[in-house]
Amino acid sequence: MSGTTRVAVIGSAGRMGREACRAVESADGLELVGRYGRGERLGDLGGADVAVELTVPDSSPANVAHCVERGVHAVVGTTGWDDARLRVLRDQLADHPGVGVLVAPNFAIGAILMMRFAAQAARFYESVEVVELHHPGKVDAPSGTAARTAGLVAQARREAGLGDVPDATTHDPGGARGARVDGIPVHAVRLRGLVAHQEVLLGAEGELLTIRHDSFDRASFMPGVLEGVRHVAEHPGLTVGLEHYLGLDG
Repeated sequence: MSGTTRVAVIGSAGRMGREACRAVESADGLELVGRYGRGERLGDLGGADVAVELTVPDSSPANVAHCVERGVHAVVGTTGWDDARLRVLRDQLADHPGVGVLVAPNFAIGAILMMRFAAQAARFYESVEVVELHHPGKVDAPSGTAARTAGLVAQARREAGLGDVPDATTHDPGGARGARVDGIPVHAVRLRGLVAHQEVLLGAEGELLTIRHDSFDRASFMPGVLEGVRHVAEHPGLTVGLEHYLGLDG
């Protein structure tokens, strides 16, 4: 995409949306042409080339479909994009082969590296669990980052021929052992004062490896958002994970 890239932000009234608007306005080569609150009519998106979608899981699929139908590339930071929703989106994109959509569970570069390091380490450890910690205003659990991490770790374990993580628990009526995502235990904490934090615990006989990332401010997500905006047009179709734009998928 040459020249100035016109950008609309969907979910501009939220904390991430407000930060994204500021980042776009401050960035070279980008022009903010539209701000849309959740539920607001999107119309032609102000003539945008790229829309940044930062709403809630119930709204996101329809917003992204609106972008695709109008030939607008989309950078999506909303969570809740499970396999079923991604299949529907791929089908929509098949009818619009020039449109690119990036669905990113996390835009923080450190968080992306955390996920990659966890996947690399997973084949060496018998035990692994994920703990994600967020502010109490977050509407979904586990976080998209935790679900993505669990999926990558589970894939690495399968490729290494590892079985299930060891766990002798047979009685847990209150769900203290957390959720299982692709066979990986995942625990969600919601606490006032937090922003977005995650640690991956990997255990073997006599040792523990902890891989942790902390976002203390939503500004930490903006370099990744801008990277997505600048490059989504170069990746037609669906891309899941910003790591594919950063050369970290090999």
